[in-house]
Amino acid sequence: MPCSTQQKWTKASKSLIGVAVLAATPGLADIQSDPHLNTLPRTEEEVRRIQAVTAPALDFTAAERFEARPGGAASVSARADADAFSQPSGNMEFERELDFRLGNGLFKKLWVSSPSSTLASDGLGPLYNARSCQRCHVKDGRGHPPNGPEDKSVSMFLRISIPGGVAPDGILDYLATQPDPTYGQQLQDFSLPGHRAEYKLQVRYSEVPVELSGGEVVTLRKPDYTAANLGYGPLHPDAMLSPRVAPQMIGLGLLEAIPASDILAGVDEADADGDGISGRANVVWSAEFDQPMLGRFGLKAGSPTVNEQSSAAFSGDIGISTPLFPDPWGECTKAQAACRAAPHGDNDVRGHEIDLDAMNLVTFYSRNLAVPERRDEGDPKVLRGKQVFYDTGCIACHMPKFVTHRLTDQPEQSFQLIWPYSDLLLHDMGPGLADNRPEARATGSEWRTAPLWGFGLTEQVSGHTQFLHDGRARSLLEAILWHGGEAQAQRDAVVAMPKPDRDALVRFLESL
Repeated sequence: MPCSTQQKWTKASKSLIGVAVLAATPGLADIQSDPHLNTLPRTEEEVRRIQAVTAPALDFTAAERFEARPGGAASVSARADADAFSQPSGNMEFERELDFRLGNGLFKKLWVSSPSSTLASDGLGPLYNARSCQRCHVKDGRGHPPNGPEDKSVSMFLRISIPGGVAPDGILDYLATQPDPTYGQQLQDFSLPGHRAEYKLQVRYSEVPVELSGGEVVTLRKPDYTAANLGYGPLHPDAMLSPRVAPQMIGLGLLEAIPASDILAGVDEADADGDGISGRANVVWSAEFDQPMLGRFGLKAGSPTVNEQSSAAFSGDIGISTPLFPDPWGECTKAQAACRAAPHGDNDVRGHEIDLDAMNLVTFYSRNLAVPERRDEGDPKVLRGKQVFYDTGCIACHMPKFVTHRLTDQPEQSFQLIWPYSDLLLHDMGPGLADNRPEARATGSEWRTAPLWGFGLTEQVSGHTQFLHDGRARSLLEAILWHGGEAQAQRDAVVAMPKPDRDALVRFLESL
């Protein structure tokens, strides 16, 4: 059964009142620190204020105070065009906007092959998924699956791994995997002249009808993925594939600024409170800080910081070397000798193909893509949908509110009340959504709770309404109906509820 609002608040408040919930889960107490942030401690008075302001709503007759600004003071007015996700933090000082614009330029930059006369832009590939960050995160929004057999899967690819490998020290229950010996950790569907692309992504769908209360029928589409036209021989017989659509980019710096202890307070691996929701932290080894850290980013929370996530994307998606991932051939394996031997863009002047200064600008840009303000948060139908969302128990995973760290060098993200509607933890979503590929502590059926802010602007920004990790859901209602596992009770409640309540629930989600 869904937990009550008060039950969820009791669990969520543990980090704020110092209850040692982490001590009950060996290994998690060691990752409460946030080495990537320059923070100031909270005072006792601040703790009391945070406890009060992050308590779940009990009154649904009007919008809550500050609810209209989900990114706190960093929120921006919601635009009516496709640039709604491409604005700098609303509280950014004018002097810092230049860095944001420079980072934006690097995010949009089209990389070219080496050698080239454009020495600041060469180093592409030789194997890659896109020529720029913007090609996947179009308008800083969501990607989508290929639309038919001739459509290029520019904003979607397949991760790949095989069982085995060694678990990092200090991370319990780590599900070790290793790259496919031929194809590495993700499949690239583009290549430079003279090199073969690794594959072509093919998707076929079968229909799954779901009958709702009142006789309404919604048809879900169940995908089947094929790595066709393999360029370097067969996959390893134990290869595990996972489809990934590029997620939206807004609010990343705010998510990074949530204290790890506040996120870990929601961990309940044994479901001790009996609400049917476990919530597990993904703990990953940080290449940036050389230690275990809380995973926050990526569809399975496989990356701990915005910088590490961005650096890994440059390497894997574009084939660009970075200070964290210095191989100039990107994802090419030892079995792809011609790829590794090809010309690259590293040189004595800039060092890596994207150097530290440029990488810092991209990270700054990615941290500061602002969350748009809510629309119609006080509308009676939206408020009814919010109450349905709460009463159905959706906030057990989609936790509404956090307050970020006090930060000494990131004023845009410092001490903000934010409304991401995510606990940033892993949850078992059942066999219907399982990719059967583990990632660090995440099992093959676990996914990080997706932040919901901005979902109502997806069509405006990205030109479609395709959701979930692989874009299979063509609407928010379809996305709900794919929920299983820990969310099975909530999904079934949505199926059974009266249509006006279901419509109000969707209307609330569209207002986020």
